[in-house]
This record gives sequence, structure tokens and C-alpha cells, in this order.
Amino acid sequence: MTPPRDPGSDGSDDLELPCGETVDPHAIDLGMREYHCPCGDVHAVVTDVHPPSRFFPESLVAILQETIDTDDEFEEFGTPHLMGVVLEEFPDQVVVHDASDDGAVGYTLLWIADFDSRRLHEIVVELVVELMEHAISHADDDAAITEFESQMLEFDVAEFVDQYRRQREFESEYDQPI
Repeated sequence: MTPPRDPGSDGSDDLELPCGETVDPHAIDLGMREYHCPCGDVHAVVTDVHPPSRFFPESLVAILQETIDTDDEFEEFGTPHLMGVVLEEFPDQVVVHDASDDGAVGYTLLWIADFDSRRLHEIVVELVVELMEHAISHADDDAAITEFESQMLEFDVAEFVDQYRRQREFESEYDQPI
């Protein structure tokens, strides 16, 4: 059975998902974090309008934005950069859609992953921790390097994600940054 289409959509711009199914980008709501696919899986959904605080507390986002210089069309480090790192690590498991010419969707970039939003959250945290480890390894302060390494030995990504998602109340599309 052919899935229903949104009015005004002819299906020609459908996005092929990693699982082989297709989705009309117009069917993606700005509040969506997951897409329940006809394949039976749940896929993580991220748009460029989702703030990086979807994954990290505002205080860490502020540090990342102050620390990381971007050399692209975005004013500061944000969700497109986080998803770029994910896409680089998982090129066959994440698809991206450029909707910059489509004013009807409310976003410019859309990413849909082969895994659910919780797994994506873990991946983003793991990758940012790796970036931080790489950055600190270039520091001239041995004490700072040792302190960071000891903190990372105690850091539990899964526990962080569980706690953060509970605090953000991801069950509601009206969650607030912390």
C-alpha cells in the first residue's frame, strides 16, 4: 500500500532513508525527534532549527560555541556541526536533506538516522567527548590533561544521556533547555 502524501506533494522530493523506505520531507514536523517508519524501525530526526541544547546543557553549548571557530556559513558552532560529525562517522546510516529552497517545511537542513533518537544522543555525546579529548591533548598544561582524563574515566555516556533526557522531558515536544 502506498503511504499517504501531504496535500501539494507529488512525492518527487522524497528522501530515501538508510533502511530503503522513503519519506516526504513535508511530513517532518519541526517538533519531531523520531520518525516511525513503515519498515518498523524508529529513526532519529534532527533539523537545523533544533538547538544543540537538545544534546547538551546550555552551559556546555556556550563553551563549545566560544571555543570552536567555524569556517562556514553558520555564525557559530551548532546542530549542523554536530550532525556533520555524526554524518562523517556514520555516512551510510544518516541521510541529509537540503530544504533551503523549500519555504514550506520550516527548516533548511534535515537529518534522519538509521537509529533512534536516544542512540543518536549517545553518539553525539561520544563524538563531542572525543573532540574534547583531542583538543585537551594539545594543551600545554599537564595538570589539565591529567584532570580531564581522570574525569573522563568516571564519565558514563549512557547515564549522562538518561539523566539529561529525563531533565529535558523528551516525551513532550515542548521541552526546555537546562
